[in-house]
Amino acid sequence: MTSSQQLPPCSILLLAGGRGQRMGGQDKGLLEWHGEPLIAHLHRKTRPLTDDLIISCNRNQAIYAPYADQLVEDDEGDFPGPLAGIRAGLGAARHSHLLVMPCDVPRIDMALLTSMRETAHLHPDNPVMLWHDQHWEPLLCVIPVMHRAAFESAWAEGERSPGRVMRTLGATALHCPDNDPRLANLNTPELLSAHNTMAD
Repeated sequence: MTSSQQLPPCSILLLAGGRGQRMGGQDKGLLEWHGEPLIAHLHRKTRPLTDDLIISCNRNQAIYAPYADQLVEDDEGDFPGPLAGIRAGLGAARHSHLLVMPCDVPRIDMALLTSMRETAHLHPDNPVMLWHDQHWEPLLCVIPVMHRAAFESAWAEGERSPGRVMRTLGATALHCPDNDPRLANLNTPELLSAHNTMAD
């Protein structure tokens, strides 16, 4: 296995720009889990992996700024969805690949992040998406920045699904075990509360 230090540098994008509908409109990245905002957990896990940590956020920029090297926001108002944040991240990325994850997966671990980077290294021209419980996880992915134009074209044509764009580009699947606890999306108050009783 390639060590994290031997892998090529990558930019990392944390998606925190959503409307937070399932959380009653709250800014999900700033909700507390184990006594800290979700974004703090993701920052701690990704900070050692990159010198280009990007957060996509559309509000509370002053709170998010200490957790990032760069902040980006959607170029259209009214929370147009995660593809908008990914487009902004691809436009800002300083390295050849952009590792993307949402802000509500604080149980992700270094082994999985390294596997994502290793798979991208083995398939440098293809997006990498996690495959879990018989479906793609399009917001847990690594995207070659050279595909930025394809994302922009798809957006201009009305596409709003990151997964469809990546599948069109020949996405490589990184398989994870079914019910993998590292991929738990804490995207409702009930899930956030339930997982608060579990170890980080």
